Amino acid sequence: MSWSAIDFMILAPAFCAGVLVLATHVPLGARVLRKGIVFIDLAIAQIAGLGVIAAGLMDIEPSGWQVQVAAALAALAGALLLAWTEKVWPEVQEAQIGVLFVLAATAGILLLAKNPHGGEHLRDLLAGQILWVSYAQLAVPLAVTMITLAVLAALRGQLSQLGFYVLFAVAVTVSVQLVGVYLVFATLIVPALGVRNHPLRRRLPLAYAIGVLGYALGLLLSSALDLPSGALIVWCLAVSAMATHAVAPRRVGHEPVGNLATPTVSR
Repeated sequence: MSWSAIDFMILAPAFCAGVLVLATHVPLGARVLRKGIVFIDLAIAQIAGLGVIAAGLMDIEPSGWQVQVAAALAALAGALLLAWTEKVWPEVQEAQIGVLFVLAATAGILLLAKNPHGGEHLRDLLAGQILWVSYAQLAVPLAVTMITLAVLAALRGQLSQLGFYVLFAVAVTVSVQLVGVYLVFATLIVPALGVRNHPLRRRLPLAYAIGVLGYALGLLLSSALDLPSGALIVWCLAVSAMATHAVAPRRVGHEPVGNLATPTVSR
């Protein structure tokens, strides 16, 4: 381990990217957990990645706006499909989400089957390249994050099923290109799991604390140990969540498992 090898000039934009992802994914992940559709993030992220792969096959510049549009359109199409299937066959929605994820994942494999760099592209899509994020790449995610948080605040508790899927697709489209599919899933689900037994009023700040600590430790250890940052961040998130869960009260009444909102006090 070499702490002297840590380059904070590289880690700083990567950490900022993680904070932007956390800002929207912590509250969205709580709703996902409460609805019992925990694999929706993997499915939508994989579909957004499929849009990125398709754009790459058309020789579009990886950092170009066309890639963002392709990923967004793919994710929105997947979100609208899942909103429809939940309305028609709600009893098997989790299974349908799983099938859609497998179809999107295997479609990506087929599209890249004859690409000599296909394996590298798939690895980058799944594990992400957060260490190579620059400040310039954060402009669009920052705007999307602010809009998403504004919508969540304005429609608190009144977000429709379709609205949730669309908002979720937009947020995931941006994050999957910054941090990869694995970190998208971990950021959405792990903090919500870690705080589920804590009092309702503490869940949101604790969930954000888990996320910030996980990203910070993961990036630092990645730089010091010269190991993949995405994988280490996932493990640091999990360890932070387990520690938070370990110090939680045994039982917190009948509060919803995935609820992070401040409860309304009746007089």
